[in-house]
Amino acid sequence: MLKISKLRSYALRAMYALIAFGLLLTIWPEIIIPDQRVADQDSVIQSMLGALALLALMGIRYPLKMLPVLIFELVWKLIWIIGYALPVYNNSGLDVYAKETFFACMIGIVLVPFAIPWRYVIEYYIKGKS
Repeated sequence: MLKISKLRSYALRAMYALIAFGLLLTIWPEIIIPDQRVADQDSVIQSMLGALALLALMGIRYPLKMLPVLIFELVWKLIWIIGYALPVYNNSGLDVYAKETFFACMIGIVLVPFAIPWRYVIEYYIKGKS
């Protein structure tokens, strides 16, 4: 069985905590006490990010079992930046919301790969060893 170092374990927990508490502070207040109850695309995004916050909380306790949460975090941010933000930036520029989102996504794209134990991911998620 492939082990990870204590330092890597702490890095994973720190990344889960950053995601969880960031979303708990920004998304959950709107989920608990919304300005208005509307079933639209914003409420879908808030619900998904709210669920991501709860899963990240679980990652603090079970850092290796919840690795797919960090992989999801990295992949969706890469998709948004490459598929949406950069083309819009190149054509007409980003508005204030997109600039803020771009900055937040770049933080994740820079930090998450350092926390993920890539050898573990390859062994257990790609090669399928148990």
